[in-house]
Amino acid sequence: MKIQKEQVVDFNKKEIDSHNESFDFLANKLSKNGHDVNSIVSKLAEFQVAIPSWALGAGGTRFGRFGFYGEPSNLEEKIDDIGVLHSLTQTAGAVSLHIPWDIPSDYAAIKEKADALGIKFDAVNSNTFQDQKDAAETYKYGSLSNLSQAVREQAIQHNLDVIKIGDKLGSKALTVWLADGSCFPGQNNFQTAFQNTQNSLIDIYKGLPDDWSMLVEYKPYEPNFYSTVIQDWGASLMLANGCGDKAYTLVDLGHHLPNSNIEQIVSILQLKGKLGGFHFNDSKYGDDDLTVGSIKPYALFLIFNELVYGMENNPQNPDLAWMIDASHNVKDPLEDLIQSLEAIQEAYAKALLIDQKALKVAQLDNDVVKCQEILQGAYRTDVRPLLEKARLNAGGVLSPINAYRSLDVRGQLIKERGKHTVATGL
Repeated sequence: MKIQKEQVVDFNKKEIDSHNESFDFLANKLSKNGHDVNSIVSKLAEFQVAIPSWALGAGGTRFGRFGFYGEPSNLEEKIDDIGVLHSLTQTAGAVSLHIPWDIPSDYAAIKEKADALGIKFDAVNSNTFQDQKDAAETYKYGSLSNLSQAVREQAIQHNLDVIKIGDKLGSKALTVWLADGSCFPGQNNFQTAFQNTQNSLIDIYKGLPDDWSMLVEYKPYEPNFYSTVIQDWGASLMLANGCGDKAYTLVDLGHHLPNSNIEQIVSILQLKGKLGGFHFNDSKYGDDDLTVGSIKPYALFLIFNELVYGMENNPQNPDLAWMIDASHNVKDPLEDLIQSLEAIQEAYAKALLIDQKALKVAQLDNDVVKCQEILQGAYRTDVRPLLEKARLNAGGVLSPINAYRSLDVRGQLIKERGKHTVATGL
């Protein structure tokens, strides 16, 4: 399934008049308030979010999984699906591979396919939270933190192998997320587990190419429920600092205890030059992996306020690796991803509307009411015409969900693949 440029043009013709009217109205209003509308639209068009290779099929829980017709059954088909997303939105210009679920059988061919669709290879992700086929050792009691040197060496070698795979594809970062931890008091010695993890990460870090980075992800609980070795951003930061200048913390929105102040976390990490990546999703209770912006859109906006401030004021922090990390249990996976991409762009656009100079003055004056008015004034702005203009300028469609359904993308995928394919890795 490939969306042709002619299809995009034909679809946009149906909505262009309505778009022009709403955009002109908003642009005129924003310009009068001192905003550079063209600059905002350009930033939105440039903002690309990686799609994880494991997110193109239906998700599930430990209780079960309900499949979705027309799922991609191999990496080539996953790249095709991301191509569909990118053709519609022009904001999904990268893929993040999960190894060993999606090891290319032909590196040159998969690179050629991705290049033809305008897709780059973002950070590669290792997997030591599952035992792999024919593996000599088990990760049942941990991987990089395991008391067994043989287990640790196997996990280290896996990460080094993942780096080699990513290097062949043009990736520039390795993401490490560990399930290591304990379910009961006394099961692990906290200090031993942490030191083993640090030593293992250092061995992996030594295998990074010069232009690569390591992203250390954290999570407070699950699948272990008493302790997790890398349980929060402080643990991640300590481990990253213990590895070297090319190691950074990765923030996943769902990997926090309820009501954590994530915007403060990302702000301080950027100040210290140690925020390397960001995974988008949403949640009500825990690591729910729901559609971005579906539960806490204002929290997402506040996070983007800090991200935008950091991108403009913290040159010591690297460019971030952006990725959606969500599970599509009941929605069409591609529609879910389109909604997430839209929510990310909307939060980013609203954050770009914040008058940072006025906010600084209000903060200096301790004018708390004014500070809130500045933030909520930007948040209450309907920025969807800006998103539409950015997509239009980049060659995408004005309304991705409407186009997806109008073109019957899922129906076409079912015709090509059938009803009983299952995405790899799930």
